[in-house]
Parts: sequence; C-alpha cells; structure tokens
Amino acid sequence: MNKNLKFECETGNYHTFCPISCVAWLYQKIEDSFFLVIGTKTCGYFLQNALGVMIFAEPRYAMAELEEGDISAQLNDYKELKRLCLKIQQDRNPSVIIWIGTCTTEIIKMDLEGMAPRLEAELNVPIVVARANGLDYAFTQGEDTVLSALVNRCPKSKNKKTLAEKNLVLFGSISQTVATQLDLELKKQGIEIHGWLPDQRYTDLPELNEHTYVCGVNPFLSRTATTLMRRRKCKLIGAPFPIGPDGTRHWIQKICETYSVSCKGLLEREESIWAQLQDYCQIIKGRSIFFMGDNLLEISLARFLIRCGMIVYEIGIPYMDKRFQSAELDLLAKTCLEMNVPIPRIVEKPDNYNQIQRIRELQPDLVITGMGLANPLESRGIHTKWSVEFTFAQIHGFTNARDILELITRPLRRNQHLQKLESIKNFVYESPA
Repeated sequence: MNKNLKFECETGNYHTFCPISCVAWLYQKIEDSFFLVIGTKTCGYFLQNALGVMIFAEPRYAMAELEEGDISAQLNDYKELKRLCLKIQQDRNPSVIIWIGTCTTEIIKMDLEGMAPRLEAELNVPIVVARANGLDYAFTQGEDTVLSALVNRCPKSKNKKTLAEKNLVLFGSISQTVATQLDLELKKQGIEIHGWLPDQRYTDLPELNEHTYVCGVNPFLSRTATTLMRRRKCKLIGAPFPIGPDGTRHWIQKICETYSVSCKGLLEREESIWAQLQDYCQIIKGRSIFFMGDNLLEISLARFLIRCGMIVYEIGIPYMDKRFQSAELDLLAKTCLEMNVPIPRIVEKPDNYNQIQRIRELQPDLVITGMGLANPLESRGIHTKWSVEFTFAQIHGFTNARDILELITRPLRRNQHLQKLESIKNFVYESPA
C-alpha cells in the first residue's frame, strides 16, 4: 500500500441506512428467491419506506414481525417460522428462502442457524440464514452478509475436468445489463467468466474450489472475499473496482495479468470513453467535493472524480478494509500523483459534528451524504447529493461512467439554472415601467 496515504479514525456513530435494505436489490437479482426479514414493526416500516409498497408487483420478500410473545419466549419460534415458510412455499414456490436476521434476533438470541437446517429438511427447500442487521458499519454490508452465506451453498466441483481448470467467478450484485457489459469486455480480451455470485437463479450458483479465481466488483464485499478464500480456498484477484473508465481498465488489466493474457486495445477503449465524458468533465473541473461517508463506495468514486478534475477535500468512510481495498487505495494515490493534486484525507468512522465544522470551513461545491443530513445541509446553503443513489444506479464498467457524472453534476447544474433565473427575475424587477 502507498505510504503517502494518511488514515484518520474518529469515533462517530454509524449514520447510515439499515443493512436489511439489501433486500431491495437482491430479491430482484436472484429471481427464484424469497427473502423473509425477521424483525419488529420498526423493520417493517423501514422496508415499506425504503422499498416502496409494491401492491401490484407482488415482490418476493416478506416481513416476519416479532411480537411481545416472541421476545419474551412465550411463543414457539420454530412453529411460527414453519407456518410462514409453508405459506411462502405454497404461494410462491421459491428455489431458496433467505432469512434476514435483524437487531432484535441478535438481542433475544434467536437460534436461526439451528432452526434453518431442521426446517429445510422438513420442507425440502434450501433455507439460507444471513444476519444483515444494524450492527454492521454500512447498509451495503447487508449484501456482503448474504453473499457470504451463499458461498457455503455453492457446489465444489461436478467433475475432474472442472476441478483442474482456472475458472473465473465474479462476485457482487449488479444488474444483468451491466454484468453482460463486463462479460463482453473480458471476452474481447479472450477471458471467459464461468459464474457470478449471486447469479440470476439460485440453482445456477457457480462452482467454487481451490482452482477458482474470484474478483469483486464492489468495495463493500470484504466478508465475502474472506469466506471465499478461507472456506473454499479460492484465489482472490486484488484489483481496483470497475467504477469509472480508469477503474474498469485497471480491473480488466489485473484479471488479464492473472491469466497471463496481454491486453488488446484496452487503453484506446478507455481513452474513447474519456473523450465522450468531456462535456461533463468541463462542468466539474476545478470544483470541490466532500464525502461524508455512507455506502463504502467513497474511495472508488473519489478516485474517479479526481481523474475528472475535481478537488476532493475529504473521504469519509464508515469502515475501511485496507487489505480488500489495497489496489483501489494504490490507484487513488497514483491518480493524485498524476493529476498533481494532494491526496485527500481519509477519515474512518467520521464524526458528523466534526465533519460539519470542516464543511463550514472548506465550503465545498458539493457534499455526498446520507439522506438524513442532506436537507439540514441544503438549508445552510450547501449543495448535496444522496450517496444512496450511487448504490442503486448503474455505475460499473466503461459505458456507465456517464451515469456517475450525470448524478454528480445534477445539483451543480440545477444551481446554475437557479442563479440564471434569479438574475433574470432581478433584471425584470429593476427594469423601468
């Protein structure tokens, strides 16, 4: 890791979404799954607000609400969960039921891992337990917990031939469109993807063994990476993440190096994308940005925006796994050196009170923050962008770099339009009758 990088650590609370929000994108990704969130009414209200009440869509998730009787151990948890899972099996017939444990299940020590195998044997449906609760650092780590649990359900090998091959498996939940784009980019280099974790169908989970090479597409999947290496002895390809043209090029390049393949036309591909982004780069060049820290995408986004010409004052991040993000951190330092800008301060577990004081002093053009702090900052004349939007947007690969800049420039362009309207209004008022 680059020695010029300086890390600070504050003791702020985790001002972030609840990790059970991962259900929002995972139930859409794993099409034959059903997610059962086991928690209190508060969890149910959160899911309704975060995911929306989809009356006509019949989403493949549900809420198992814990009542006072459950918490005081007066009711039989196993019987209640069996009743719910039987109804899910009859109504939806999923290939897998994924139980999402919440804070309450942790506090009252519900033995979900003990009940799941018994119920799975009775119903003959796989039941995966993932404790995606508020004890995590960031809401995106809910996906990390689910994928880590799914690793144990992946087949090891079906025949001797596949056991000897150096198969490539990518992990991280992205839309099928983006997955296809990354697949095509690697195929141009003569590299074939043998599987995704998660795949569109639970029944198509990839084979994992000591000959499998794995590479992540999101920086918040450190627990999944560790499980892949420790439980299945997979070999991790440590690469920057495919966010922005620079990150995507280095990601593909690292995979090619692992397979001893020389890259063909990769630099030209990156340069052509940069040429297409120039209109957006002109808007943000020389502008300043401040990341308060919310979804663990901060390092990758900051690195890309520095390459676009922005000045990054601070990168707040709820949690930093320096080993998993080492290639990304090295690329950040290299980008700052090439752009001749100072390396921004990286603050782990930032204290929001201290950050607001720093924002007042620095007066950045834009602040990337969680939804809870956006309106208070806007009321003080500070322009903001919700960090959660980058979680749900398609930001991976070469072609989606434009979407990142669309999100970043929107509040800046809106401010420019408002200023123009204000000047026109003042001109009208001041003109003689």
